[in-house]
Amino acid sequence: MNQPARQLFYSKIMLFGEYSIILNSKALSVPFSHFNGQFAFMNDDRYTDLDFAEQSNRHLKGFLNHVERLPHHIKSMFNLEKFKQEIGIGLFFESNIPESYGLGSSGALVAAFATRYAKLNNSGQAGLPSDLPQLKTLFSQLESYFHGTSSGIDPLICYVNQPLLLSGNNQIEPVHIPLKKSEDEDAIFIVNTKKPGKTAPLVEHFMDKLKTPEFRDPVMNELIPATNKAIDLLLNGDLPAFFDILRIISHFQLTHFKEMIPETIRPLWRQGLETGNFYLKLCGSGGGGFVLGFTRQYKQIRHEISKQMHDIIPVYHMIQKTSI
Repeated sequence: MNQPARQLFYSKIMLFGEYSIILNSKALSVPFSHFNGQFAFMNDDRYTDLDFAEQSNRHLKGFLNHVERLPHHIKSMFNLEKFKQEIGIGLFFESNIPESYGLGSSGALVAAFATRYAKLNNSGQAGLPSDLPQLKTLFSQLESYFHGTSSGIDPLICYVNQPLLLSGNNQIEPVHIPLKKSEDEDAIFIVNTKKPGKTAPLVEHFMDKLKTPEFRDPVMNELIPATNKAIDLLLNGDLPAFFDILRIISHFQLTHFKEMIPETIRPLWRQGLETGNFYLKLCGSGGGGFVLGFTRQYKQIRHEISKQMHDIIPVYHMIQKTSI
């Protein structure tokens, strides 16, 4: 049997730019290795949830049908005959990335598909676009099977496996977020709302609200400048100013994006704003899944949040740059 390479594809987290990227704000998205997935075969020396594997195999059949209906210049990039054969002998995507939680479960699958089944060019490399915007466009066509429409950002992050900064005019560039050791206190974390979220109806709601100046004006004049500034400050390691901006974003979302914030998490959200010990914001479209948190006192905050029966997972421990 032709064994799949045991290559893991990580989940992703959009740190900044959810919703506002629709209006050409900057966005910053990062891979997150805590959740991941890989191709595998059923009953091939693997002990897994057989029901999950069979359901995944059925989803791959539907995905294959979707790719076969794409324009010739797209589907011809991939060895669909090999994909079909391997689906027939039990291929599935073994993943612990929770679905409808804003972590790119379908993006990881698309990245795995593109990596395994892209046809090779004369140099022996996968014959996919090397230009990141073109690759994003290709991935949007592939991932549209799962969401109806797709920006292509999630599978792009999962494919290149490094933080990406997205700017206006479809500009995409890899960036570096300086990290410290895990015992340090400046941290980004996620909190589980313990319910899935549905992206499409929330995006539709956001687009409807944009038609009113009472909502569009603060988004354009407050949220987008704060989002762009937060990204710049994080990448520059100016954490004091970064947390000042975070407070603005957290308060803005609690005020204007209440529909995207589950009621069960709102008391914790308010607690962060009132104490200033941590700030929460949306992780993706919201409505459920995870919310993002930022703190300069991670050990204390982890204890406090866990006491309130919320599951908390660290994402990054940040570093503050100091001038010499």
